[in-house]
Amino acid sequence: MKKEEPGAIGRYAFIDAELLRREKASQLRSLKPVVPAGDATVNADGRLLLNFSSNDYLGLSRHPLLKERAAEYIDRYGAGSTASRLVCGSLSCFFEVEEKLAAWKGTERALILNSGFQANVSLLPAIADKDSLIISDALNHASLIAGARLCRCRVEKAPHNDVPALRRLLEDGRGRGYSRVIVATESVFSMDGDRSDVAAISKLCEEFDAFLLVDEAHATGVLGPRGAGLCHGLNVDLVMGTLGKALGSFGAYVGSSERMYQYLVNCCGGLIYSTAPPPAVLGAVDAALDIVPGMDRQRAELAANAAFLREELIRLGFSTGLSETQIVPVLIGGEAETLHLSRHLSENGILAVAIRPPTVGKGQSRIRLSLSAAHTREMVERLVSVFASWKRP
Repeated sequence: MKKEEPGAIGRYAFIDAELLRREKASQLRSLKPVVPAGDATVNADGRLLLNFSSNDYLGLSRHPLLKERAAEYIDRYGAGSTASRLVCGSLSCFFEVEEKLAAWKGTERALILNSGFQANVSLLPAIADKDSLIISDALNHASLIAGARLCRCRVEKAPHNDVPALRRLLEDGRGRGYSRVIVATESVFSMDGDRSDVAAISKLCEEFDAFLLVDEAHATGVLGPRGAGLCHGLNVDLVMGTLGKALGSFGAYVGSSERMYQYLVNCCGGLIYSTAPPPAVLGAVDAALDIVPGMDRQRAELAANAAFLREELIRLGFSTGLSETQIVPVLIGGEAETLHLSRHLSENGILAVAIRPPTVGKGQSRIRLSLSAAHTREMVERLVSVFASWKRP
């Protein structure tokens, strides 16, 4: 292939222009290799860093039982699932793990998918058509936004976490001839660490006969009874969650009724047209499901450390927004200033990544801190001391 010079005129010009724009706006991203060095540390560029960017909320990704069970499943089932689950990739272990998931989540059925992004991009198009109305929280994850766009139907952006505003949108949509109305939200928002009032939203959806899809990616394992999430015990049509955060492995699940399960098996493209996840993933998830429900002490310590961190950062003059979970954003504003703080943290032994547009809105750049049960209070205190030593440029 002929090598194109930077700034070349032609079909690659848009690439050069976009990369240059991002570089000038302090929005250019790059991939950087890290090697896990412990439950809460990584080796990056030969330096040992305390990791406050991981979503390994319960510190299970390196747990001996997860690694042992993953190896056991490889030995039993092989390295790959070899096909879509509707062909010959539906290994018996899927049904066993899905049964465990459903019992834990309190749903009739559970269905495992390859990733959280794939799940959200697939679920909305499966249940919507061009005549539907989707009402999506303004701060929903990019995967939910992408899934809604694929539906090619009317999408209304609901003001963030505003239940009265959601009611007004539902009232406005009533009697307009929509084939169905779908409300999509998260139970814990990934960039802000705040919670939605799932109970109130569920009641609204029942009142207006609307479908409710809730993304529990950042609540699964951490919040709710036995870590089962904030949707547990509520009437929610589709409960999506991930297996690669608090459960320490990879993939996603959907909890639903038996009727919805059978519909998704027939109509969800992300399941139908994708090779099933590998057996090692199922083994690790199976082990995590044996451990997570009994981790109430770790969940309580995680919540206490997050509350302590918020209090200390606010005392230092930082804003943590509306955070009330293990996700603690430190709102800085400008991209360059946020990158400066991220470098300061790194130079002082802390991995805490800068989050910039387009992931968040313009002027909303932040350091997104993710606490884990693997973090001790001493580690959190060290993090606070590094923030205290930062001098704004």
